[in-house]
Amino acid sequence: MAKPTVTPMMEQYLGIKDANPGALLFYRMGDFYEMFFQDAVEAAAALDIALTKRGSHEGEEIPMCGVPVHAAEGYLLTLIRKGFRVAIAEQLEDPAEAKKRGYKSVVKRDVVRLVTPGTLTEESLLEARRHNFLAAYSALRDEGALAWVDISTGEFRVMACAPARLGPELARLTPREVLVSDAGEEPFREVIEDVKAAVTPLARAVFDSASGEQKLRDLYQVGSLEAFGSFTRAELSAMGAIVDYLDLTQRGKLPLLRRPQREEAGTIVQIDASTRRNLELTQALSGGREGSLLHVIDRTVTAGGARLLERRVAAPSRDLAQIHARHDTVAFLVEQTRFTEDLRSDLKRCPDMDRALSRLALDRGGPRDMAAIRNGLGQAGGLYDVITGSEAPRLLQDAAQALQGHDELVALLDAALIAEPPLLARDGGFIAQGYDEELDETRRLRDEGRGVIAGMQAGFVEETGISSLKIKHNNVLGYFIECTSTHAEKMLSPPLSEKFIHRQTTANQVRFTTVELSELETRIHNAGARALEIEKRLYDRLKAAIMDQAGPIGEASRALAEIDLGCAFADLARSGDWVRPEIDSSRAFEITAGRHPVVEHALKRSGTPFIANDCGLTKDSTPAIWLLTGPNMAGKSTFLRQNAIIALLAQAGSFVPAERAHIGLVSQLFSRVGAADDLARGRSTFMVEMVETAAILNQADDRALVILDEIGRGTATYDGLSIAWAVMEHLHATNRCRALFATHYHEMTALSAKLDGVENATVSVKEHAGDVIFLHEVKKGAADRSYGVQVARLAGLPDSVVSRAKSVLDMLEKGDRDSGAKKQMLIDDLPLFASAPPPAPVPQGPSPLEERLSGINPDDLSPREALQALYELREMLK
Repeated sequence: MAKPTVTPMMEQYLGIKDANPGALLFYRMGDFYEMFFQDAVEAAAALDIALTKRGSHEGEEIPMCGVPVHAAEGYLLTLIRKGFRVAIAEQLEDPAEAKKRGYKSVVKRDVVRLVTPGTLTEESLLEARRHNFLAAYSALRDEGALAWVDISTGEFRVMACAPARLGPELARLTPREVLVSDAGEEPFREVIEDVKAAVTPLARAVFDSASGEQKLRDLYQVGSLEAFGSFTRAELSAMGAIVDYLDLTQRGKLPLLRRPQREEAGTIVQIDASTRRNLELTQALSGGREGSLLHVIDRTVTAGGARLLERRVAAPSRDLAQIHARHDTVAFLVEQTRFTEDLRSDLKRCPDMDRALSRLALDRGGPRDMAAIRNGLGQAGGLYDVITGSEAPRLLQDAAQALQGHDELVALLDAALIAEPPLLARDGGFIAQGYDEELDETRRLRDEGRGVIAGMQAGFVEETGISSLKIKHNNVLGYFIECTSTHAEKMLSPPLSEKFIHRQTTANQVRFTTVELSELETRIHNAGARALEIEKRLYDRLKAAIMDQAGPIGEASRALAEIDLGCAFADLARSGDWVRPEIDSSRAFEITAGRHPVVEHALKRSGTPFIANDCGLTKDSTPAIWLLTGPNMAGKSTFLRQNAIIALLAQAGSFVPAERAHIGLVSQLFSRVGAADDLARGRSTFMVEMVETAAILNQADDRALVILDEIGRGTATYDGLSIAWAVMEHLHATNRCRALFATHYHEMTALSAKLDGVENATVSVKEHAGDVIFLHEVKKGAADRSYGVQVARLAGLPDSVVSRAKSVLDMLEKGDRDSGAKKQMLIDDLPLFASAPPPAPVPQGPSPLEERLSGINPDDLSPREALQALYELREMLK
């Protein structure tokens, strides 16, 4: 049986597909990217587009779908978000070139880029105000390292990272994609998937530290990496894996990466994944950005400033000098209101230069990115003048120094580019009039061909003295000079015959051409293509000028982000009445009238005031723990969270929502708040609680700040009480840290008399007519009960259930005062609960008071009669 034939095109497609396993292949065919076979089936389902057929292969119809090239980015974004990787196969030659090799020749195609979650650069595929990190983790023998890069901004960092720290660090960075060695990916896959990142296993050889070091030397064109810092073998391995992967996905065109910076774990506050989730730092528990701390405090006006804010919130500093410098900046900007507003006004006009520069470096940019560089550097120069002419503090002055020295490049781009250039160079029309003489002439020919011909015709008329001479055009001769037969002898005789070349004679006309006219004709016909060609050459020249200044441009972009963040913090402090915190190396934690910024923001919209509260955990040589009791809904969890957030904001460089704050440096922030199960791992709510609590007790040092809410509530009462009691003792005796511990186990209040560092605090409530009123005030002392039944009534439980619960509670509380045997007897004597609703009350007639009131018509009463009626009703009420 004859082997089925494979068309040349399909043979090419299958070859490219085999060379790029694991990725959907976007195969360029004219104005479409087409997909075939299983790729087409998967893509059609993911993109919700039509699945069709095209030809056959080995006797089976070939599934096919396609997307337009001009709309490809939107489809790419959908595929990437759904976990696909996409290989882009472009046409590498003009179809006309392929035909020269034979009419059956296939246009050359190959993959020019592999699109993955961590390697996006297009503006439409990225969130402007968030980083898009690609990370790599390497574990070599007894050491580990984590490297990460954002190719859209060029940021490249690395840090030593033991396997136990991988989860918290990934939670801080929230990368989109993580590279691991295929020889040992399994221990890390679950941790990576927890942060919703794509796991990309690579061959073990990619993580070789020696070859990694060589890749870095080649990338930065240096003989040694010593100038960048001292890196461990694991760090070199992780960074080398990233460079190798970028080389693979970008097909040899590496992005513009800054020199790698080594990050020390001890320089930032350590925050684990559950704490970030519980405090809703950058993402709300609902999954979106709205409702998170970041969403509420973000007053930045530039994309770079927003990304810097997210990094500061995710990783507050532990460097006292750095924290104080940032607070000095905010304090100055708070006081100088007009100065700050002027800065913010200029910053609003600063485009995202980091990402524009990255796209230009990867040849994915265009004239609009050049305009972004021009406009950004132009604004930077103005900001430099404003800041250096003021008494701004050191941090602002240092940032301003990076904003100068770009005048020459700005002048070049300003002269070369129009005000609003198009997105792509291939669209043309982005070079300004008057910048290039040859381009201006070509455009004049393209746009004003008739006018140019008319001018030439006038010149010929003057030269020959023949007023009837015309320049005409037809499809046979093209442009030609025509005069009547009466002037033929003159035109055919010297000296005119030396210039005017005879082409055709008709019955009534004689036609000529000139070398000048022939050249002009050619230029007019080719003017459009020629104009684009000249613009492309000028584009390359401008891009080279920009890339020569890539380092200083990057520094200017980072300086603008720093200035923007300082102004944003100042605006936040001024509008929210926030105060500068006092940060030192003590163990102090004194907050006066502290507030929760997210809850306060939500309450403002409803016009409800936030009740501020104090917190004092200062102990010189002993641990300081507040044991917080009080009913649900009274605000215990809010109080716990707000103090953790105040500490975080202070060390991130911000002012804080309080009247006063004195905080000794916090090294770690731990939170065990809220309850949720983990069905995917087979963990109950209680198990999740115990795992998170264990992590705190095993890791917290004496400078940590720990907040714990309702430890032990997920199991039996006495088990839970025992666990909570033991946890409290461990925090006091072993961790010796500052902590807030909320509980419903009132028995634990006895610990304040046994443990020197423990104090009782409670959230105030008030009872009225059987209901409970939450005052949301925290004060010293212990709650006498939890008011659970009253809260249940507020939640809307049926009256019969609330009444029954109160009866059971009364019996149990009475039993608590008696012996254990008598308590059991009381429980046994409780009547069975009837689930049927109680009988409806028998309707009764109106009371005498109601009858008298209904008989009064206020409109008929004089003031004296009304007063008399009021006295009468009052007597009846008694």
